[in-house]
Amino acid sequence: MGQRDYNPFGTDARRAVESGLTAAEWYHTEVPRKVMKDLMARSDGPAIRDTILLYGAMILFAGIGIALWPTLWSIPFWLAYGVLYGSASDSRWHECGHGTAFRTPWLNNVVYEIASFMIMRNSATWRWSHARHHSETYLVGRDPEIAVMRPPELAKLIVNFFGVMDVLRFIPVILRNAVSGPTPEEKTFVPESDWPKVRKVAIVHVTIYSVTILSAIAWGSLLPLMLIGLPRMYGAWHHIMTGLLQHGGLADNVVDHRLNSRTVYMNPISRFIYWNMNYHVEHHMFPMVPYYALPRLHEVIKDDLPPPNRSITDGFREMWPAIKRQVLNEDYFVKRALPPTAKPYREDFHQYVPGMTAPRAAE
Repeated sequence: MGQRDYNPFGTDARRAVESGLTAAEWYHTEVPRKVMKDLMARSDGPAIRDTILLYGAMILFAGIGIALWPTLWSIPFWLAYGVLYGSASDSRWHECGHGTAFRTPWLNNVVYEIASFMIMRNSATWRWSHARHHSETYLVGRDPEIAVMRPPELAKLIVNFFGVMDVLRFIPVILRNAVSGPTPEEKTFVPESDWPKVRKVAIVHVTIYSVTILSAIAWGSLLPLMLIGLPRMYGAWHHIMTGLLQHGGLADNVVDHRLNSRTVYMNPISRFIYWNMNYHVEHHMFPMVPYYALPRLHEVIKDDLPPPNRSITDGFREMWPAIKRQVLNEDYFVKRALPPTAKPYREDFHQYVPGMTAPRAAE
């Protein structure tokens, strides 16, 4: 492609539409209808259990942190609270936004709104942003949620492990949303009927943050901000770490999720924080399968997928060198090898250039 234009009004966005890329049918592994129906069955039980565990742990860690404030003994408890606030909220926002975490719709909506506030996302815009991310995953100029643009800006990626770039982007956007509704870029994927809602949600968020900041000033203490706002930064590292692994270093402008998404085996704690989104190829192929059924889905279709990375470390060992190479050569990407049992990649919209790809040997 050469130099990429990520502007939703730019040449690559226009080319994606004109070439038929945005209207193309995505590749899906074949799953028997009865099996898929069983996998898509929803239940309130797992999500209620996990939500009670999440918010119960947050209350416990915050309570101990407050009791030990401002001594150094409080630090471990704030760090634990921060990861649950600033990272687990990302997966809760995501899964409840799909409407699959709970069987009961209002439970999905309540947790979605709370998690959206915690992760600093306008719930009215990001619901539509994520819909576009799924229908046009990593299509340059069309997908508004591309985490690693090419050429990558490594310094910003590293700094964002503390949520710095996300928060700096959030502040002017939420203030503009509160004053005048969605930005011109957001209007490309948010329907006009939801523009008033964008403004209402932004006003609520700005009001809560304003009260929190004023409380911190009035009390002469950072404690209110340690509870609301700052954990989005000091607890962001886990969701940034796992989020980069989703698509980083892989192909763009393709219509096969096996080429642009990555499945990584993770430890139980990370899977709880991440709500099984480590099964990311599976999630993108079948986004209506609830998070608690993704391990079963993986077992059903794994013979048609690239071998998963064995751990977070293994995932970064594959991804990070590719991202660094993209600094100088933005056409480079990792093309992961498929097992003999898999159908070939769907490559009709992607031009492979000799020397620009790095096939990954099957494990």
